[in-house]
Amino acid sequence: MFSEVLRQAWDALKRQPTRSFLTMLGVVWGITAVTLLIAYGNSFRAILVTAFQAFGKGAVICWPQTTSEQAGGQRAGQHVVFEKEDVELIRAQATLVRHACLETVRWLPISYGERLANTAIRGVCPEYGEMRNEVPSLGRWISPEDQLERRRVVFIGSRLREKLFGGRPAVGETVEISGVRFTVVGTMDRKMQMSNYFTSDDECAWIPYSSAGDLWNTRYGSVLVFQPIAPVFEAKAEDQVRAVVADRQHFSPTDKQAIQMFGREEFRPIIDGITIGLEVLLTFIGILTLGIGGVGLMNIMLVSVDERIREIGLRRALGARRRHIIVQFLAEAMVLTLIGGAIGIALSYALSAAVGTLPLLGPLYEDTSGKGDIHLAISLGTVLLSTAILVVVGVLSGIVPAVRASHLDPVTALRYE
Repeated sequence: MFSEVLRQAWDALKRQPTRSFLTMLGVVWGITAVTLLIAYGNSFRAILVTAFQAFGKGAVICWPQTTSEQAGGQRAGQHVVFEKEDVELIRAQATLVRHACLETVRWLPISYGERLANTAIRGVCPEYGEMRNEVPSLGRWISPEDQLERRRVVFIGSRLREKLFGGRPAVGETVEISGVRFTVVGTMDRKMQMSNYFTSDDECAWIPYSSAGDLWNTRYGSVLVFQPIAPVFEAKAEDQVRAVVADRQHFSPTDKQAIQMFGREEFRPIIDGITIGLEVLLTFIGILTLGIGGVGLMNIMLVSVDERIREIGLRRALGARRRHIIVQFLAEAMVLTLIGGAIGIALSYALSAAVGTLPLLGPLYEDTSGKGDIHLAISLGTVLLSTAILVVVGVLSGIVPAVRASHLDPVTALRYE
């Protein structure tokens, strides 16, 4: 029965091939627009999320501030500091914290031969590399042995490597930091990140926290960095860290102004606001484009009803019910829609392959690898969503003409000239 309905619908469409083809073009263009715009939005969101996550695997940065509440006989306005003892207590008592360490920073000259740069030199612990996604492209990250033995080794970012070494290999070379010689043990690829502190990681150099003591006073850390055991525990881990430091330094554990904390949960609303809003906007534009094709389809189907009034009357006179007429015209609309949709999706794949990548973050970060640019990859989910939108538009476009045809009076229809 269903196949017979489709066959009759196909035969009806073949009577006016040019009109059917032109009508189908509107659907083809609409579904192509929907598919490509959804693919663009998905890729944009993925790149932006990756750029924000480059900040770290759940890393939370803590800045020491001043207390705002009185506690334990201590007046408000007390300056909070981060010391080695705070980190040791956090590691021992904060059960929701995976890693924690101090970070100390100074802006110092670093040179190689005649080349000189003045940048942030950051003294950190070995676990810092995992927390902040400092992944070496060549060489290695700072090791526990480097920290324990106070080795003078340095890991440098990509822009700093270019400034000092140009295109030469840097690993194994010796640089001078404020006149003290350090050996380069690793370098990092260009890091596309949408958030940082102090300065971009690409411009920085990292040395063991213990070795930083050879250059400046490291008793107090500039910041404290920790990573919760899982992202969902970030807020509770922050409370634990604040409570541990508060207990040692005698301020209220509820005093959030004493320690300013910034982690993934702080910028998640920013990511969602930008990316979800853009995805909704692009999908809405695509649906409007497809809707215009649907309006064209509806108009053609209404014309088809007017042209076939006598045929409809004859069918009704021979016993066809209203639902049969509705199904027939709805089937014709859906055949046009689905054929156009199949062509449109095939065209989307062809266009996405032809376009390749579209620039986004690549030019901003001077990256030519393409990993920061838009890839119009059409996933199965994108195809399914586009198809669902297509079916809805097809039904809405066909239902009005189908209902109009079913309500024609058989006697009047047979007399129609």
